[in-house]
Amino acid sequence: SAGGIHGKIPLRRIMMNFNDLVMEERPDYKMANNGVEGMTNVDLLSLVLGKSDAKTMQHARQLMNICHGNLKELRNKRLEELQVVQGIGMTKSMAVLAAVELGRRVFMENAKEKDELDSATAVYNYMHPRMCDLEEEEFWLLLMNNNFKLIKAERISHGGLTETAVDIRVLIREAVVNNATVIAVSHNHPSGNTNPSRQDDKLTEKIRKACEIMRLYFLDHVIVTDGRYYSYKESGRL
Repeated sequence: SAGGIHGKIPLRRIMMNFNDLVMEERPDYKMANNGVEGMTNVDLLSLVLGKSDAKTMQHARQLMNICHGNLKELRNKRLEELQVVQGIGMTKSMAVLAAVELGRRVFMENAKEKDELDSATAVYNYMHPRMCDLEEEEFWLLLMNNNFKLIKAERISHGGLTETAVDIRVLIREAVVNNATVIAVSHNHPSGNTNPSRQDDKLTEKIRKACEIMRLYFLDHVIVTDGRYYSYKESGRL
């Protein structure tokens, strides 16, 4: 069948050594017969933890509970924080974080394939997987050629909850060393507020002036939050 991984499989082909769950409720049965789309986060976590029994599903529910049902919050947990759930040891906590990280890298690869960063939306789509769930600010430099093809993306600095220090000389040096003719910069606001701060405005103006002197095209400064962005260019401020 189109929905299954290997087509429909008889009930007898699933091992019957779990008596505490109805067959149709077991994550392995759901995946084998119906695919992954309809599975819950608890179902998927149970498979990551290695079993499809009621005990493992309870462990998965507890993991989701300590993350308030938020997979992004799950990614930010340390190994020892996951191990507060009884039955979750080092191996299982590593497996959970590895699975979440693989999901994040899928989005990063998708963004990398579309490496023409000629708009604020393109910059946001590229940076969002790297920044959406950070707890501190990070500042990134994107170096491009005349066709807006990405040459290099580099994290320049990271700092506290509200700001991060940036050295303009570092930005210009990286652009010159990498033969870039176009640059964009981006940083995140962990607070979720996309509005630029006074410091953001001052930094943007310094970068604009430096690019003008060095004959670099300053494409944009994009402030990233989870689901939204602020563009200096789109706001008519570049």
